[in-house]
Amino acid sequence: MKSGETLRQFDLDGRVAILTGGAGLLGRSHALTLASAGASVVVADVDLSGAERVAEELGSSAASNCLAIETDVSNPDSVRRMAEATLKAYGRIDILVNNAALDPKFDPTHAGSHGERFEDLPFETWQQALAVNVTGMFLCAQATAPAMRQAGRGVIVNVASIYGLVGPDQRLYQREGQLPQYKPVTYSVSKAAALGLTRYLATYFAGTGIRVNSLTPGGVLADHDDEFVQRYSARTVLGRMANREEISNALLFLVSDASSYMTGANLVVDGGWTAW
Repeated sequence: MKSGETLRQFDLDGRVAILTGGAGLLGRSHALTLASAGASVVVADVDLSGAERVAEELGSSAASNCLAIETDVSNPDSVRRMAEATLKAYGRIDILVNNAALDPKFDPTHAGSHGERFEDLPFETWQQALAVNVTGMFLCAQATAPAMRQAGRGVIVNVASIYGLVGPDQRLYQREGQLPQYKPVTYSVSKAAALGLTRYLATYFAGTGIRVNSLTPGGVLADHDDEFVQRYSARTVLGRMANREEISNALLFLVSDASSYMTGANLVVDGGWTAW
C-alpha cells in the first residue's frame, strides 16, 4: 500500500459522526479531530451553550458541516430526538462516539468535593452515574443502530477508562492535612460496564457491517495541581500524563477505515499505567 493510500484510511470525508459529551474536556478535542479528518460532527451535550461553542469553533476551523444538539443521554426521548435531528440534517449516521460521562474532577475548582466514602455514597448518586455512563451508551447505540444497519456499515466507540480495567489508586487523591477524597465506585463500575457492552454489541452486530470498539484512556492533563501531576506521572511507564490530542488521535484510528479489522476490541492509551 502506498503512503497516500495509507493516509486515506484515516479520511472521514462525507461521514457523519455523533459525539456525545462533545462540550467537555476531551469532547472538544475529539470534535476537532473528527472534523479535521473531514467528518460532519454532531456535538451532542446536555450543555447546549457549550456544544454550540464547540460547533461554532469547528465551523471556523474545518471544512465540515457541524451541528450542536442538546442531549441528555440518560433520557430516551432526548436521545431519540438527537438521532432524528441528525438524520434530518444529514440523512445518515456513520459514527457514534459514546463519550458522555459523569467523571468527578479533582482540579482546584472541585477541591474537597469528593469526600464520600463507599459506605456513605447516596443511592441517588449511584443511580445518576449509571444512568449517564452506562444507560446513556445503551440508549445512543440503540437509537443510531437502525441507520447504520440500513447503510450496511457503521462504527461505534465506547469511551471507557483505565479504572474500568484496574481499581483506582486512592492514594493519588489524598492530601496531607486535608480530609480524604475518593474516586467513586460509580466511575469504575460504569467504565467496566462499557467494556462489556462493547463486546456484546460487537458480537450482536456480526454480519451487519457495524463495528464496535472501546477506547480506554489514562489520565489526561487538565487543570491539575503540580502535586497530582507528579504523583500520577510516577505511576506511568512513560512518566507523564497524556495530552488531549494523544487520546483523540487514537479515537480517529478507531472510527476510520484504518481499524477496519477491529471489532469487540479495547484500545488502551494509558502511557503504560496498566502494564506494571
